[in-house]
Amino acid sequence: MMTTQKSSWLTKEAGEAQREWFVIDATGHTLGRLASRIALVLRGKHKATYTPNVDMGDFVIVTNAGGVKLTGNKPDKKLYTHHTLFPGGIKQRLAKDVLATDPERAIREAVWGMLPKGPLGRRILKKLKIYKTADHDHKAQSPRVLTVSGTLTSTRN
Repeated sequence: MMTTQKSSWLTKEAGEAQREWFVIDATGHTLGRLASRIALVLRGKHKATYTPNVDMGDFVIVTNAGGVKLTGNKPDKKLYTHHTLFPGGIKQRLAKDVLATDPERAIREAVWGMLPKGPLGRRILKKLKIYKTADHDHKAQSPRVLTVSGTLTSTRN
């Protein structure tokens, strides 16, 4: 007789998602590689119990957001665009200007581009906390250090 394995399916009502806090230092990291690692942890894909339709990811704290870098010609050619909702209200800024004045926006937009759009993605994005300097308000959660290379370390801050 053949035995089969059963896999469990988590639901959002059960509150079964175990959340952790991770901190990552963005100094010297490339924006896209950093954003893809952050999106993976926010979504919960690093867990064995990943469920696509449930917000089961962890919280991510990004420090030193001003230290993120872009490669190639992106600082001079990449545009960040938004509309003021007034006629003729398109505003565009170069990536080097955005990184100089508002690096949190650059990281948030890069991560948002890698998350599902809709209510689930908006809920997931709220678990991302970005700070321009090394100080953050989440020391009480004792976050673990997250590395971009793909491994989680158990060092607590």
